[in-house]
Amino acid sequence: MAGIGLLGAIALVGLVVAVYAAWLFHDLPDASDLADYRPPTATRVYAGDGTLIGEFSDERRIYVSFDQIPTTVVQAFLAAEDRNFFQHGGIDVGGIGRAMFKNLFNVVSGRRLEGGSTITQQVAKNVLLTNESSLNRKLKEAILSSRLEATLTKQQILELYLNEIFLGYRSYGVASAAYNYFGKSLSQLTPDEAAFLAALPKGPNNYHPKRFPAAAKGRRDWVLGEMEQSGFITPEQLVTARARPLVTQDAPRRAQYADADFFVEEARRQATARFGRETVNGGGYYIRTTLDPGLQSAARDALMRGLENYDRRHGWRGAWGTTDFAPGWQAEALKQTRPPERRAWQAAAVESVAGNVVRVRTARDDRIGTLVSADAAWANANRQLKRGDLIFVEPTNGQFALKQVPAVNGALVVIEPQSGRVLAMVGGYSYVLSSFNRVTQANRQPGSAFKPFVYAAALEGDFTPASIVLDAPISFAGGRNGERWTPENYSRQYYGPQSLRRGLELSRNVMTVRLAEQVGMRNIVDLSKRMGVSDTLQPNLSVSLGAGETTPYHLTAAYSAFVNGGRRVDPYLIELVQDRNGETKFRADERSCRECGRPFSGQESPRLEPRGTQVIDPITAYQISSMLEGVVQRGTAASARGLGRWVGGKTGTTNEYRSAWFVGFTTDMVVGVFVGFDDNRSLGYGEAGAQAALPVFTDFMQTALRTRPARPFVRPRNAVFRTVNGIEEAFRPGTERRRQDELAPEVLTPIGPQNYSEVIRREQEAARPPVTVVAPPVAPPDKKEPAEDLSGLY
Repeated sequence: MAGIGLLGAIALVGLVVAVYAAWLFHDLPDASDLADYRPPTATRVYAGDGTLIGEFSDERRIYVSFDQIPTTVVQAFLAAEDRNFFQHGGIDVGGIGRAMFKNLFNVVSGRRLEGGSTITQQVAKNVLLTNESSLNRKLKEAILSSRLEATLTKQQILELYLNEIFLGYRSYGVASAAYNYFGKSLSQLTPDEAAFLAALPKGPNNYHPKRFPAAAKGRRDWVLGEMEQSGFITPEQLVTARARPLVTQDAPRRAQYADADFFVEEARRQATARFGRETVNGGGYYIRTTLDPGLQSAARDALMRGLENYDRRHGWRGAWGTTDFAPGWQAEALKQTRPPERRAWQAAAVESVAGNVVRVRTARDDRIGTLVSADAAWANANRQLKRGDLIFVEPTNGQFALKQVPAVNGALVVIEPQSGRVLAMVGGYSYVLSSFNRVTQANRQPGSAFKPFVYAAALEGDFTPASIVLDAPISFAGGRNGERWTPENYSRQYYGPQSLRRGLELSRNVMTVRLAEQVGMRNIVDLSKRMGVSDTLQPNLSVSLGAGETTPYHLTAAYSAFVNGGRRVDPYLIELVQDRNGETKFRADERSCRECGRPFSGQESPRLEPRGTQVIDPITAYQISSMLEGVVQRGTAASARGLGRWVGGKTGTTNEYRSAWFVGFTTDMVVGVFVGFDDNRSLGYGEAGAQAALPVFTDFMQTALRTRPARPFVRPRNAVFRTVNGIEEAFRPGTERRRQDELAPEVLTPIGPQNYSEVIRREQEAARPPVTVVAPPVAPPDKKEPAEDLSGLY
């Protein structure tokens, strides 16, 4: 009877074990899946010259194959985590015994228990299992470890482990950790740096190099000792490595190059739209962009300086906070966000004020000094500085310069006109303070910067650069509140018959409206759409003066046709995309070249078709580029004349000085600059394109022209060239002898009230549609005409 009971008990136990095993195995992952497993990997973004400019990822991981991981790194992790890795079959019985022995003491002392897990077990846990702590998981881990060892090679298991493991500092895998902690690639790591990374798997937060430097170095030195005991380094190397200080970066970085935040974010947006967020953030793609780092840095610096200069012209706005110097005031002051791009700026408090002698104390290092007297006077002229004011300062020549974050904002974009490649993009003063990208997202009226498209439409028809348009008062029905719309020149003076060239060079509003009326606003709007200015423009005469809206991105790209022979090129930021296996997923330039792969045997060089769609005649394009060069040499942008020949562009200012523009170019670059408040309020009287935007362009070009010098504009083959008023003009064949009366005199007398009968007579002789000619007020005798006419929009 006892025997039967024993057999029954054994059978019951066997049944229980069988049921438990069946339950345990029913949801066990298949270890063979790991043969093709790839963890989510960061997509890395590069400039055109190979500079790393950013990463897109949820987990910062750079996947590297085993043969790309240096031996020193592998040995450091083996010494710290599993020195018998190449001897055991997935479970290290001796290691478990040692861990159990240590845990006897850990239980008594209340310390965290050690698992004694092998690297294979950690791969099974990290990749295939959850993080729960239970007997069931431990059994599954052991079973899966055996299966992994039977399925994968030791090198494959190590590759998975070293790419999957979390090492703190937002780093997954050793390659990402090497970059984030040390700013290095794996191949550049020293033994002590490799040892530090190997010290982190057990608890990255416990060994944070900045918060717990002593513990971090101690753990690193322990790993070095294990490496020496395992024979991976010599005793002499151990002494040398332990003597080295542990030096890491202050914080993990997505890239060492930090001037392209707006550009990188726009590239991320475009890549996500094309490939999807999950693929971009975890697919390990390689993205090569069009960015030129040299131009990008120059663009950011020029825009920030220009906005700061504008801000300084409009006075000190006051302190951003106050303090009573109670204990802890420094910590509170340091919470204020300064522009990260202005690394030299420091938070400080005003200690005393005696006239223009202002003593300040910095919050970070408690330095005491005085403000530059000119800055103190600048601030005191508007809002008196007082004790306790919290401000930003910058050390300079033993004193401190007073700084404030501009309230105004702006944008700068650089496009290569032949291809559409975006070489630089700065969407605002500081990405951290405002990530709104004013290059691509700010729809604003371009003002007079739109006028070249009006003149291009005229030149596409029957007009030439020497054609005459009357500059005289005019008005139209349909103005605001039932009134007539009367566009005006800023000076309230009118200059009679003028050539198209002079009208564009001096940005004459009334001439532009008359020209637009003759050409037809429908023709102008259609041409502007074809050139890429905007798809929402309406055929209203006010649009000829820039009343429609567009972005700096589209307006700058549209100017490319004036430089590249009349072709519309669509701007783009992403040149090439490849997946982690090197397969090309996207290429911006899809042109084919049949002869490019053929060995050279004396044949003609292969030719590629130019990019883009022809939207205006090459002669028209040259005529506009030449006239816009005149804007810089003789017109509203003459303050940029020092940049030299073959630089053109157009200023733009909208009603009430709400927006200031300058779009300029050479043969190789088109540069768009916009300055304005985000709420579209006025910039202030006199803040026209020539005052607020043009200096930013000039500042940028002084740097850009060093590497991309200006070249002569390409002359169309079939154009006829004639000298008119000392300027060489291009004509379409047959138009150069159209009318002698199209030759504008060098000097024209302003039209005053006494001349209006003559104006009306000329209008009638020209058989123009009837218009109303009105007498403008006489300009004050002391009021000089500025460099640019405002648009006079309603």
